[in-house]
Amino acid sequence: MEVTETTVTTETSKTKGLIDLELKNTDRYTEAVGRRKTSTARVRLTPASKSSFMVNDKDASEYFVTEELLKTVNDPFLKTKLDSKFSITVHVMSGGIHSQAEAVRHGISRVLAGFDEELRSRLKKLGYLKRDPRMKERRKFGLKKARKAPQWSKR
Repeated sequence: MEVTETTVTTETSKTKGLIDLELKNTDRYTEAVGRRKTSTARVRLTPASKSSFMVNDKDASEYFVTEELLKTVNDPFLKTKLDSKFSITVHVMSGGIHSQAEAVRHGISRVLAGFDEELRSRLKKLGYLKRDPRMKERRKFGLKKARKAPQWSKR
């Protein structure tokens, strides 16, 4: 998660390049990807004067309908006691709604860890920076599901 900046090195437009850099610094965002099962969430965190939280072009409370899912998504902010003075934009796809909520939580945690290194140890202790590796096992040939075999008959 490195943020790269371009500088103008020509002598005539050196001051113009510095002005552009200052503007980019105010509008800069930090981005990370969070995953869970088959869900993938791309999270962008931008420092802003008033907070907003958009998921797939909808408000977060509109996208994650239940309180449990909203709590899951907001846990990194609540546990780190961080004021949500950020504009958060999330693009999440695939998987179920619960899996998507956990993918968003993973992405937000990664962004916060990249944004402020002191938060990394707190988030790591809570287990928010670790990707949950549990996935559905693939179906095997000759079986009905991953491990369920057809009923055995003697004759």
